[in-house]
Amino acid sequence: MPAGGITQLLLRSQGGDAEALQALYAQLYPEIKRVARARLHDSGSASGLNTTALVHEGFLRIAEQEGLQGATRGQFFAYIGQVLRSVVIDHVRGAQRDKRGGGQAVWVTLSAAEGVAGSASDSPLDLLAVDSALTQLHQLHPALAELVELTGFAGLSPDEVAALRGVNVRTVQRDLLKARALLQEML
Repeated sequence: MPAGGITQLLLRSQGGDAEALQALYAQLYPEIKRVARARLHDSGSASGLNTTALVHEGFLRIAEQEGLQGATRGQFFAYIGQVLRSVVIDHVRGAQRDKRGGGQAVWVTLSAAEGVAGSASDSPLDLLAVDSALTQLHQLHPALAELVELTGFAGLSPDEVAALRGVNVRTVQRDLLKARALLQEML
């Protein structure tokens, strides 16, 4: 389905059209599952979640909030990235509470965040620290935080983000450099 079709389904579903919501879920489920699989693979399975559980928990959280957020495909995928990240973060926090010495950090590898922290993809990052830094970035510069969500958690390439935002790829790359520098400073 073309991006315009997804945008139309988003708009109709936000207007309360149940058929549009079902069609949207059916259309995007495989893509969201692919993104979730990549994120779990990048985390080294440290979260203990499987792809299906992550996607379903994400959909449950969306339903609890009574609908989708974002009027465009880009905004929707940024939102999905936030939801998937929140599921993984909550699972990591729960696992920490369950362990003896629950304050211990859980180290994971996020290849998608390699540029975020300015480290190699095999260097471990504290997922909770990345989450905290992204929350701070969202308060300082929401557009840069959304860009990190789109590329790092929703799995979109700079080319895809540029097309979604209607800007030049170089603009996206420049903004990613800014976001990485700010996040590295926060980490």
